[in-house]
Amino acid sequence: MASKSLHNWNKSKPPEMSGEQFSLWQSMIESRTGMQIPEQRKTFLQSNVRTRMSEIKCSSFQRYFEILQSGPVAEEEWGILTDRLTVQETHFFRHSESYDLVQNQVRQWLNADHYEKPIQVWSVGCSTGEEPYSLAMTLDEQTKAANPGNSHAFGITATDLSLPALTKAQQGLYQNQAITRQINSARQQRYFDQCNSTHMQIKPYLRDKICFARINVLDLKTVPFNELDIIFCQNLLIYFSRQRRHEIVSHLAERLTVGGIMLLGLGEITDYTHPKLEKVPSNNVLAYMRHNH
Repeated sequence: MASKSLHNWNKSKPPEMSGEQFSLWQSMIESRTGMQIPEQRKTFLQSNVRTRMSEIKCSSFQRYFEILQSGPVAEEEWGILTDRLTVQETHFFRHSESYDLVQNQVRQWLNADHYEKPIQVWSVGCSTGEEPYSLAMTLDEQTKAANPGNSHAFGITATDLSLPALTKAQQGLYQNQAITRQINSARQQRYFDQCNSTHMQIKPYLRDKICFARINVLDLKTVPFNELDIIFCQNLLIYFSRQRRHEIVSHLAERLTVGGIMLLGLGEITDYTHPKLEKVPSNNVLAYMRHNH
Protein backbone atom coordinates (compact mmCIF):
# COMPACT_ATOMS: atom_id res chain seq x y z
CA MET A 1 0.00 0.00 0.00
CA ALA A 2 2.82 2.40 0.91
CA SER A 3 4.62 1.69 -2.37
CA LYS A 4 1.42 2.36 -4.33
CA SER A 5 1.02 5.73 -2.55
CA LEU A 6 4.62 6.58 -3.32
CA HIS A 7 4.10 5.55 -6.92
CA ASN A 8 1.04 7.81 -7.16
CA TRP A 9 2.91 10.70 -5.58
CA ASN A 10 5.90 10.45 -7.91
CA LYS A 11 4.02 9.85 -11.15
CA SER A 12 1.21 12.37 -10.74
CA LYS A 13 1.15 16.08 -10.09
CA PRO A 14 1.19 16.86 -6.35
CA PRO A 15 -2.39 17.25 -5.08
CA GLU A 16 -3.97 20.70 -4.95
CA MET A 17 -5.83 21.80 -1.83
CA SER A 18 -9.38 22.75 -2.77
CA GLY A 19 -11.10 25.75 -1.20
CA GLU A 20 -13.28 23.43 0.86
CA GLN A 21 -10.24 21.47 2.10
CA PHE A 22 -8.42 24.70 2.95
CA SER A 23 -11.37 25.80 5.10
CA LEU A 24 -11.30 22.44 6.90
CA TRP A 25 -7.56 22.71 7.54
CA GLN A 26 -7.92 26.33 8.71
CA SER A 27 -10.61 25.33 11.22
CA MET A 28 -8.72 22.29 12.48
CA ILE A 29 -5.46 24.19 13.00
CA GLU A 30 -7.17 27.09 14.77
CA SER A 31 -9.22 24.82 17.03
CA ARG A 32 -6.19 22.69 17.97
CA THR A 33 -3.51 25.40 18.27
CA GLY A 34 -5.25 28.77 18.12
CA MET A 35 -3.09 29.73 15.12
CA GLN A 36 -4.74 31.52 12.22
CA ILE A 37 -3.83 30.68 8.62
CA PRO A 38 -5.40 33.47 6.51
CA GLU A 39 -6.45 33.02 2.89
CA GLN A 40 -3.26 34.70 1.61
CA ARG A 41 -1.19 31.97 3.29
CA LYS A 42 -2.98 29.09 1.58
CA THR A 43 0.09 28.39 -0.59
CA PHE A 44 2.27 28.35 2.53
CA LEU A 45 -0.05 25.84 4.23
CA GLN A 46 -0.42 23.66 1.13
CA SER A 47 3.33 23.56 0.55
CA ASN A 48 4.15 22.56 4.15
CA VAL A 49 1.41 19.94 4.34
CA ARG A 50 2.46 18.52 0.95
CA THR A 51 6.09 18.25 2.09
CA ARG A 52 5.07 16.25 5.15
CA MET A 53 2.69 14.08 3.12
CA SER A 54 5.54 13.27 0.74
CA GLU A 55 7.79 12.31 3.66
CA ILE A 56 5.27 9.80 5.03
CA LYS A 57 4.13 8.63 1.56
CA CYS A 58 0.57 9.90 1.95
CA SER A 59 -1.00 10.88 -1.37
CA SER A 60 -4.14 12.82 -0.38
CA PHE A 61 -4.93 15.79 1.83
CA GLN A 62 -8.04 14.00 3.06
CA ARG A 63 -6.07 10.95 4.17
CA TYR A 64 -3.50 13.08 6.01
CA PHE A 65 -6.31 15.07 7.61
CA GLU A 66 -7.71 11.77 8.94
CA ILE A 67 -4.28 10.67 10.24
CA LEU A 68 -4.12 13.87 12.30
CA GLN A 69 -7.54 13.27 13.83
CA SER A 70 -6.87 10.07 15.76
CA GLY A 71 -4.74 6.98 16.05
CA PRO A 72 -1.32 6.20 17.47
CA VAL A 73 0.68 8.72 15.43
CA ALA A 74 -1.79 11.66 15.53
CA GLU A 75 -0.11 13.51 18.41
CA GLU A 76 3.38 13.06 16.98
CA GLU A 77 2.22 14.21 13.56
CA TRP A 78 0.64 17.31 15.09
CA GLY A 79 3.96 18.18 16.70
CA ILE A 80 5.83 17.82 13.41
CA LEU A 81 3.28 19.76 11.37
CA THR A 82 3.01 22.57 13.95
CA ASP A 83 6.77 22.85 13.85
CA ARG A 84 6.60 23.44 10.08
CA LEU A 85 3.85 26.05 10.36
CA THR A 86 5.60 28.28 12.90
CA VAL A 87 8.51 30.30 11.61
CA GLN A 88 11.19 29.71 14.22
CA GLU A 89 13.26 32.74 13.36
CA THR A 90 15.04 33.51 16.59
CA HIS A 91 18.46 34.40 17.90
CA PHE A 92 20.22 35.28 21.13
CA PHE A 93 19.27 38.64 22.67
CA ARG A 94 16.77 39.32 19.92
CA HIS A 95 15.39 42.81 20.54
CA SER A 96 18.14 43.86 22.93
CA GLU A 97 16.04 46.67 24.45
CA SER A 98 13.80 44.06 26.09
CA TYR A 99 16.78 42.42 27.77
CA ASP A 100 17.99 45.86 28.89
CA LEU A 101 14.63 46.37 30.61
CA VAL A 102 14.90 42.95 32.30
CA GLN A 103 18.43 43.76 33.41
CA ASN A 104 17.43 47.13 34.90
CA GLN A 105 14.35 45.71 36.62
CA VAL A 106 16.25 42.80 38.18
CA ARG A 107 18.94 45.20 39.37
CA GLN A 108 16.26 47.32 41.07
CA TRP A 109 14.75 44.31 42.79
CA LEU A 110 18.09 43.04 44.04
CA ASN A 111 19.05 46.47 45.37
CA ALA A 112 15.94 46.44 47.56
CA ASP A 113 16.88 45.04 50.98
CA HIS A 114 13.68 43.05 51.43
CA TYR A 115 13.85 41.16 48.11
CA GLU A 116 14.58 37.59 49.17
CA LYS A 117 12.46 35.19 47.11
CA PRO A 118 13.93 33.49 44.03
CA ILE A 119 13.25 35.29 40.76
CA GLN A 120 10.82 33.23 38.69
CA VAL A 121 10.69 33.71 34.91
CA TRP A 122 8.46 32.27 32.18
CA SER A 123 9.58 32.28 28.53
CA VAL A 124 6.37 31.69 26.52
CA GLY A 125 6.94 30.33 23.01
CA CYS A 126 10.63 29.66 23.65
CA SER A 127 11.25 28.03 20.24
CA THR A 128 14.76 26.53 20.03
CA GLY A 129 15.94 28.05 23.30
CA GLU A 130 17.85 31.21 22.40
CA GLU A 131 15.36 33.39 24.29
CA PRO A 132 15.39 31.56 27.67
CA TYR A 133 19.18 31.16 27.53
CA SER A 134 19.52 34.90 26.86
CA LEU A 135 17.30 35.54 29.88
CA ALA A 136 19.38 33.11 31.96
CA MET A 137 22.61 34.92 31.03
CA THR A 138 21.02 38.28 31.90
CA LEU A 139 19.81 37.07 35.30
CA ASP A 140 23.03 35.25 36.08
CA GLU A 141 25.04 38.41 35.44
CA GLN A 142 22.77 40.59 37.56
CA THR A 143 22.43 38.19 40.50
CA LYS A 144 26.20 37.66 40.66
CA ALA A 145 26.90 41.39 40.41
CA ALA A 146 24.46 42.15 43.24
CA ASN A 147 26.03 39.60 45.60
CA PRO A 148 29.24 38.05 44.22
CA GLY A 149 29.71 35.65 47.13
CA ASN A 150 26.18 34.28 47.25
CA SER A 151 24.19 35.05 44.10
CA HIS A 152 20.42 35.36 44.27
CA ALA A 153 18.44 32.29 43.17
CA PHE A 154 16.44 32.32 39.95
CA GLY A 155 14.65 29.81 37.75
CA ILE A 156 13.21 29.91 34.24
CA THR A 157 10.35 27.86 32.80
CA ALA A 158 10.47 27.80 28.99
CA THR A 159 7.48 26.47 27.07
CA ASP A 160 6.56 25.85 23.45
CA LEU A 161 4.12 23.79 21.43
CA SER A 162 6.78 22.28 19.18
CA LEU A 163 8.49 19.14 20.46
CA PRO A 164 11.34 19.28 17.91
CA ALA A 165 12.08 22.87 18.98
CA LEU A 166 12.01 21.93 22.66
CA THR A 167 14.35 18.99 22.04
CA LYS A 168 16.88 21.30 20.42
CA ALA A 169 16.43 23.86 23.20
CA GLN A 170 17.12 21.30 25.92
CA GLN A 171 20.40 20.32 24.26
CA GLY A 172 21.57 23.95 24.25
CA LEU A 173 23.79 23.17 21.25
CA TYR A 174 24.28 25.93 18.67
CA GLN A 175 26.44 26.61 15.64
CA ASN A 176 29.58 28.64 16.22
CA GLN A 177 28.64 31.39 13.80
CA ALA A 178 25.26 31.97 15.47
CA ILE A 179 27.00 32.46 18.81
CA THR A 180 29.98 34.51 17.65
CA ARG A 181 27.67 36.78 15.65
CA GLN A 182 25.24 37.42 18.51
CA ILE A 183 27.21 37.08 21.77
CA ASN A 184 30.28 38.97 22.94
CA SER A 185 33.47 37.08 23.77
CA ALA A 186 33.14 37.52 27.55
CA ARG A 187 29.73 35.83 27.53
CA GLN A 188 30.98 33.14 25.15
CA GLN A 189 33.73 32.19 27.61
CA ARG A 190 31.46 32.39 30.62
CA TYR A 191 28.45 30.50 29.31
CA PHE A 192 29.55 28.18 26.47
CA ASP A 193 31.74 25.12 26.04
CA GLN A 194 33.33 24.43 22.65
CA CYS A 195 32.06 20.97 21.68
CA ASN A 196 33.70 20.52 18.31
CA SER A 197 34.85 22.59 15.35
CA THR A 198 31.31 23.68 14.43
CA HIS A 199 29.22 23.83 17.64
CA MET A 200 29.21 25.27 21.13
CA GLN A 201 26.98 24.22 24.02
CA ILE A 202 25.50 26.16 26.93
CA LYS A 203 27.34 25.24 30.13
CA PRO A 204 25.48 22.70 32.32
CA TYR A 205 25.03 25.03 35.31
CA LEU A 206 23.11 27.52 33.14
CA ARG A 207 21.08 24.78 31.41
CA ASP A 208 20.10 23.58 34.87
CA LYS A 209 18.42 26.94 35.54
CA ILE A 210 15.82 26.24 32.85
CA CYS A 211 12.94 23.77 32.82
CA PHE A 212 11.55 23.13 29.32
CA ALA A 213 7.96 21.96 28.88
CA ARG A 214 5.40 21.52 26.11
CA ILE A 215 2.40 23.80 26.53
CA ASN A 216 -0.31 24.85 24.11
CA VAL A 217 -1.24 28.50 24.70
CA LEU A 218 -4.89 27.50 24.34
CA ASP A 219 -4.49 25.70 27.68
CA LEU A 220 -3.02 28.65 29.60
CA LYS A 221 -5.89 28.78 32.09
CA THR A 222 -4.93 25.32 33.36
CA VAL A 223 -1.18 26.03 33.67
CA PRO A 224 -0.13 25.89 37.35
CA PHE A 225 2.22 28.91 37.27
CA ASN A 226 1.70 31.76 39.72
CA GLU A 227 3.57 34.63 41.35
CA LEU A 228 5.93 35.03 38.40
CA ASP A 229 8.34 37.96 38.39
CA ILE A 230 8.97 38.09 34.64
CA ILE A 231 6.92 36.81 31.71
CA PHE A 232 8.64 37.09 28.34
CA CYS A 233 6.34 36.51 25.36
CA GLN A 234 7.69 37.84 22.09
CA ASN A 235 7.07 36.81 18.46
CA LEU A 236 4.27 34.45 19.49
CA LEU A 237 1.11 36.58 19.40
CA ILE A 238 1.56 37.27 15.66
CA TYR A 239 0.04 33.85 14.90
CA PHE A 240 -3.30 34.61 16.57
CA SER A 241 -6.40 36.70 15.99
CA ARG A 242 -6.79 40.02 17.83
CA GLN A 243 -9.32 38.56 20.26
CA ARG A 244 -7.16 35.51 20.94
CA ARG A 245 -4.12 37.75 21.57
CA HIS A 246 -6.06 39.67 24.21
CA GLU A 247 -7.18 36.40 25.86
CA ILE A 248 -3.62 35.03 25.94
CA VAL A 249 -2.16 38.22 27.43
CA SER A 250 -4.93 38.38 30.05
CA HIS A 251 -4.20 34.78 31.11
CA LEU A 252 -0.50 35.64 31.36
CA ALA A 253 -1.25 38.78 33.39
CA GLU A 254 -2.99 36.69 36.05
CA ARG A 255 0.25 34.73 36.58
CA LEU A 256 2.32 37.80 37.47
CA THR A 257 3.22 38.68 41.02
CA VAL A 258 2.61 42.24 42.21
CA GLY A 259 5.46 44.33 40.81
CA GLY A 260 6.21 41.68 38.16
CA ILE A 261 6.71 42.59 34.51
CA MET A 262 5.44 41.11 31.24
CA LEU A 263 7.31 41.85 28.02
CA LEU A 264 5.60 41.45 24.64
CA GLY A 265 6.77 42.04 21.08
CA LEU A 266 6.47 45.62 19.81
CA GLY A 267 3.28 46.00 17.80
CA GLU A 268 2.02 42.50 18.65
CA ILE A 269 -0.93 43.83 20.63
CA THR A 270 -2.69 47.19 20.43
CA ASP A 271 -5.42 48.96 22.40
CA TYR A 272 -5.01 46.48 25.25
CA THR A 273 -5.80 47.33 28.85
CA HIS A 274 -6.08 45.20 31.99
CA PRO A 275 -7.26 46.36 35.42
CA LYS A 276 -4.20 44.89 37.15
CA LEU A 277 -1.58 46.15 34.67
CA GLU A 278 0.05 49.43 33.87
CA LYS A 279 2.12 50.01 30.78
CA VAL A 280 5.84 50.55 31.33
CA PRO A 281 6.72 53.94 29.78
CA SER A 282 8.93 53.19 26.77
CA ASN A 283 8.99 53.78 23.03
CA ASN A 284 11.29 50.82 22.41
CA VAL A 285 9.74 48.03 24.52
CA LEU A 286 6.16 46.86 25.01
CA ALA A 287 5.96 45.90 28.67
CA TYR A 288 3.43 45.92 31.50
CA MET A 289 3.85 45.86 35.28
CA ARG A 290 1.31 44.37 37.65
CA HIS A 291 0.22 46.79 40.37
CA ASN A 292 -1.25 45.98 43.77
CA HIS A 293 -4.80 47.25 43.38
